[in-house]
Amino acid sequence: MTFPLRPFLMMAMITMSAALAGCATQDSVSRASGEVFDPYENSNRSVHNFNRNVDRYAFRPAAKSYVAVVPKDMVRAFNNFAENISMPGQAVNALLQGNLKEAGIAMSRFAVNTVFGIGGLGDPASDFNMPRVDTDFGETLHVWGVGEGAYVELPFFGPSTARDGAGILVDFFTNPISYARHNPADNIGIYAEVVRRLGDRGTYSDTIDSILYESADSYAQARLIYLQNRRFELGQDQSELEGVYGDPYSDPYEDIYAE
Repeated sequence: MTFPLRPFLMMAMITMSAALAGCATQDSVSRASGEVFDPYENSNRSVHNFNRNVDRYAFRPAAKSYVAVVPKDMVRAFNNFAENISMPGQAVNALLQGNLKEAGIAMSRFAVNTVFGIGGLGDPASDFNMPRVDTDFGETLHVWGVGEGAYVELPFFGPSTARDGAGILVDFFTNPISYARHNPADNIGIYAEVVRRLGDRGTYSDTIDSILYESADSYAQARLIYLQNRRFELGQDQSELEGVYGDPYSDPYEDIYAE
């Protein structure tokens, strides 16, 4: 694909994703009561079983080996690098959200960590008290007023919503790093993200294992935790979320067992 075509493709993806995210909608009464909107539960559960098998037989052992062999400081450095190269894309999303301050912080962190942090392996920006930035196109759609849509589980990515799934797609095209002519490797952002996910999976192995392999219904548990955390990230009041969802680590069938 030639470079001049890519901005047009990006805009087409943004438009299509915004439209797709609004396709499946929940009625106002159910939404106000906080009910989980999961009209695709049967297919979602099939994808969840696929993801769990991929994790059990491939990703989990690879991640545990990775954190066992690679020193913790290097795991942290690779995570820093993945975060750093995401900053230009996060700056774009902050601009699309009308948040000039956050866009400036994202680019400042990128500049400082790239220059003084050995290409982003270090994080001197945090030492300079620059706040972290964490946004994405799913949040941009939220700011634009696009509803959450149906809950979906994506192959390899895991829990999501129609809106956030569309956001994941667009985020591949909104990072200016993708358009740089002198990247050290093609698709470097994807490789860095895979390494980051390996590090996170290995570091938080016990917690993730308890959700996927020790809960009575790992699908329902993962869905509940994702929706609770995501809605909190987007600014919904935490006490309201707890009232709707309860404890995300509790057994959803505890009352049944007690009878």
